[in-house]
Amino acid sequence: MALDRWIALIILGFCLIYGYTAWFTMDVGLAPFMKRNPIWPSTFPKILSVLGATASFFILFGVEKKEDKVLDIDYRRLHEYKVGQAILLLSLMIVYALLLRPAGFMISTGFFLILGSVILGERKWYMMIPIALISTFFVWYLVQEVLGIYMRPYPAWFGV
Repeated sequence: MALDRWIALIILGFCLIYGYTAWFTMDVGLAPFMKRNPIWPSTFPKILSVLGATASFFILFGVEKKEDKVLDIDYRRLHEYKVGQAILLLSLMIVYALLLRPAGFMISTGFFLILGSVILGERKWYMMIPIALISTFFVWYLVQEVLGIYMRPYPAWFGV
């Protein structure tokens, strides 16, 4: 059996355990007033377990395989892949996670989106910067105002 099928089998086992937990054990301790809600705390885990199990079955039975093309990574030609971009993007994610508290959400997320799109090859600055800044503000607004989760938008020394 190929490596992707072994990994799919492991993911299927995880999804089955996760699904069993979501379907049968998570809702036992719910308060009586929450049992009348249309969406429970276990709704999203139930959806994730079903989607994960379905995707695992597709991989296990080879539904996604195409016989005319080789889809495996050739380790002898690793230098032809864009490994540098992947390493730069992963490094940028680590820097973003480290700067999120000291620099604030707006500055760190804005820089992350702009630099991430530069790493991935975007060169239209007149579109990239406004889209990154608008989406940063939109996500902050949704989390802060709609969900009510406080997220420091700027560094503490800004005084805002």
